[in-house]
Amino acid sequence: MPEDSLKKRYFYKLSTNLFGLVINMATQAIIPRGLGPKAYGDFNFLTNFFNQVIAFLDMGTSIGFYTKLSQRPKELGLVSFYFYFMGIVSAGVLGFVAITVVTSINTSIWIEQEVLYIYMAAIWGILMWFSQILNQMIDGYGLTVSGEKTKILQKALGLILILLLYGFHQLNLINFFYYNYIILLVLAGAFIWIMQHNGYLIKDVWRLSWEQIKRYLKEFYQYSHPLFSYAVVGLVVGIFDRWLLQVYSGSIQQGFYSLSYQIGAICFLFTSAMTPLLIREFSIAYGQQDLSEMARLFRRYIPLLYSIAAYFSCFIAVQSDKVVYIFGGDKFKESAGVLTIMAFYPIHQTYGQLSGSVFYATGQTALYRNIGVIFMLLGLPVTYFLIAPPDNMGLNMGATGLAVKMVVLQFIGVNVQLYFNARLLKLSFGRYLGHQIASTGCFLILSTVAVFIVNNLQAINKNILVSFLSAGFLYTLTVAAMAYYKPVIFGLKKEDIKSFVNKLKGF
Repeated sequence: MPEDSLKKRYFYKLSTNLFGLVINMATQAIIPRGLGPKAYGDFNFLTNFFNQVIAFLDMGTSIGFYTKLSQRPKELGLVSFYFYFMGIVSAGVLGFVAITVVTSINTSIWIEQEVLYIYMAAIWGILMWFSQILNQMIDGYGLTVSGEKTKILQKALGLILILLLYGFHQLNLINFFYYNYIILLVLAGAFIWIMQHNGYLIKDVWRLSWEQIKRYLKEFYQYSHPLFSYAVVGLVVGIFDRWLLQVYSGSIQQGFYSLSYQIGAICFLFTSAMTPLLIREFSIAYGQQDLSEMARLFRRYIPLLYSIAAYFSCFIAVQSDKVVYIFGGDKFKESAGVLTIMAFYPIHQTYGQLSGSVFYATGQTALYRNIGVIFMLLGLPVTYFLIAPPDNMGLNMGATGLAVKMVVLQFIGVNVQLYFNARLLKLSFGRYLGHQIASTGCFLILSTVAVFIVNNLQAINKNILVSFLSAGFLYTLTVAAMAYYKPVIFGLKKEDIKSFVNKLKGF
């Protein structure tokens, strides 16, 4: 795909995500307030468990499916096979929950959680997985624009529903699950309609011969079996982190960590939009054995997207006390310190996803697995030491401890991945590492100065929201000026800035 086409698709996706960001922020400002720390913590504890279980059963097949679909978009038998696979996995998840309930093991796995909520969380995890796969298919078929419009409408519907629940004092845990079911089913239905309307998902292709099944099984096995150990360790570590926090610190600390994580996810919104597009481009380039094109894409987009994530994250870290109040109210004020740390997580989460897409596109799943497994295993004792109480040889840091572990190990692990990708693509690892430090340091300084100036203006500082927005406006102006005069902070050149300004005029 020509570069201009990729830029245009990303610009459209970024534009629609801007509207989605506003809606998402409004929604996230209501949900924690309505549920409170305990119910919010319970929801995230349960849904995180099933996210981890489904990610384990997925074992990277979803990325493999997306990669193969990008390369062979007319092969509808591939879609049929993967849909059957999703159905089997979903039945297995619900069967697992039923067995734990019958044997009463559920009380040890999901501490102090009602059986109804466990089942509802399992269904939530399945619906979330299905909608993510359908979203990948939309991008794989090149229907990104239609998909993004649909997501905006879905977010608008979600905001209306959550406002109604909150306004009529009906925002409790069970209704919140129903709310999620509705918006996920609406999104999935719309995605299916778009694909059908554009000539995909033809009903006649659902039947597969035994030869086709064997061929697809072999193909996915060869792609994903190196990730089995990675998936097992990921399952154990992902569940262990939140389970340990629940055991030693309880649902309220779980709620503090969850709020910080969700706010961080908002920072990740812009850069995550580009991930599936880049995976597609990397896959196509590697399929043509064009490493120079992969290097160009890596050099062109990854420092830029890292800087965009850092722009948001650094400001959130400096303004954590105000952000927590805006999103959670007084009940969550103790989570400000957690957010200060967790705000940095999306920065390298961006690098991790984008750099990881190179491993998937080039089939280096064994190397990707080895790096991931090592750092996840290292994280187990670190999590215990930071969360466990002093009488169990721990620091009793609760949600703060888990945030420290996540950010530090993410930074180290992602840069190990970067080293191998830089070597593959014949790029300078030191240059990209230096850019990370310089970019983040610059944004931290600019955000701190902006906040300091606004905090000393008495007329503005009286209102938290006005103060926050004013500081954000001043910070954005200084960052824009920095990008214009020193575009290297964003991994850009002067001509890139001029080209971007011209494209803005053209839209």
